[in-house]
Amino acid sequence: MKKPRYARLADMLASAIQDGKLAPGSKLPTHRAFAEKSGVALATATRVYKELEQRGLVAGEAGRGTFVRDPGLPVTLGVHQTAAEGVTDLVFNMPGDAHDAGMLRSGLRRLAAAGDLEAMLRYQPHGGRMHERRIIAESLAPALGQVDPECLLVTSGSQHGLAVTCLGLLRYGDVIAVDSLTYPGFKSAASLRGLELLPVDGTHGVMDPDELERLCRLREVRAVYLMPTVHNPLGSVMDEAARLRLLGVAQRHGLLIIEDAAYAFLERKPPPSFYSLAPDRTVHIGGFSKNLATGLRLGYVIAPESRTLPLLEAIRATAWNAPALISGLVAGWIEDGSVKASEENRRRDGAERQSVCRKVFGTLPVLSHPNAGFAWLPLEKGVRAQPIVTRLKEQGILVSGAEPFATSTAAPQALRLAFGGVPKSELEGVLNTVREAVPARFAGCL
Repeated sequence: MKKPRYARLADMLASAIQDGKLAPGSKLPTHRAFAEKSGVALATATRVYKELEQRGLVAGEAGRGTFVRDPGLPVTLGVHQTAAEGVTDLVFNMPGDAHDAGMLRSGLRRLAAAGDLEAMLRYQPHGGRMHERRIIAESLAPALGQVDPECLLVTSGSQHGLAVTCLGLLRYGDVIAVDSLTYPGFKSAASLRGLELLPVDGTHGVMDPDELERLCRLREVRAVYLMPTVHNPLGSVMDEAARLRLLGVAQRHGLLIIEDAAYAFLERKPPPSFYSLAPDRTVHIGGFSKNLATGLRLGYVIAPESRTLPLLEAIRATAWNAPALISGLVAGWIEDGSVKASEENRRRDGAERQSVCRKVFGTLPVLSHPNAGFAWLPLEKGVRAQPIVTRLKEQGILVSGAEPFATSTAAPQALRLAFGGVPKSELEGVLNTVREAVPARFAGCL
């Protein structure tokens, strides 16, 4: 069957982009100009551009036009692991320490000497082994208050925790309020569940309670997703006053609060968590990838008792249970103090890397947490991120623009730099290369 006209035109432009005839950053004609040149209706031209956007080949920017994307860069929904050998990856935050391998060896030796080693080869309870749930719950008490182990479910990483929360507690079509910049992993989980993300304006990653209130009066909002303690990608920490105001909105409108605490350990003196303020309506999600090792996929979901059953069913449907070998390792490291030591090392390492970042970028308006291994670099008005991303890729450095993090129609022009895994001896040189790729005159804004 012959393809429709819009599909043939989209294929033609796609070939030109893939072949390099339309270079990354090239501005396409307006919809009307393309329609006139191609002899088609305006609606057909609009459909052509929409098709190219869905293929990840172009990006529309409100008020500016449609631009060709680099086909080799991640698509809008999320970031993807694409780094090859010899390429410096500033897309993924991969913290590490020289002592990590030694910690793993000692942990494995301890497990090998344990009497219940054979039990790890069998199916486990969907929510994790109860004695390990107790150990994790007790370790979280200083930050969250008393946690009932029955309400703490072990997952295969915090991303799995987000996924089972979407699958178990939310329905297709539910509206979820989110920051205008948010974690791409939640965007992916929400997309797979068919959730509608409703961006809420704020300041530097702190959601505006008044704006959330206004939107809740206009829409039937089911839940709000927040990263209140060390926001990703902006690094901000929401103060207690803002948390209480947001909690008031959630109570008035019956919102479920989804609290993502992946990077919360970086903040030495955090305000009260939403879970400690409102355990009856908060689902608290965390893990051990950022504070221990990214390859150890172990996380947890803490939820009100009335919501644990659908979460257990979601864990059963997606992973059956988290590997007992990993949960056994982590529980042992909690008990012997290794987790606390690792978190302190990560905070110290992040602070040293932030010092290098500030030295390199000087007066540029970099946004970050003082202990984080990542930073957000807003670009001057009129400066586009994608040509910079493409130029750096040609120099062997992968960085991300704002698109994977944006939930609003028009993504801001900015760079997200994740430098937690770059050898310290190379970090200043790598960041200097990034700095040289950014226009000298700068008036950054979100």
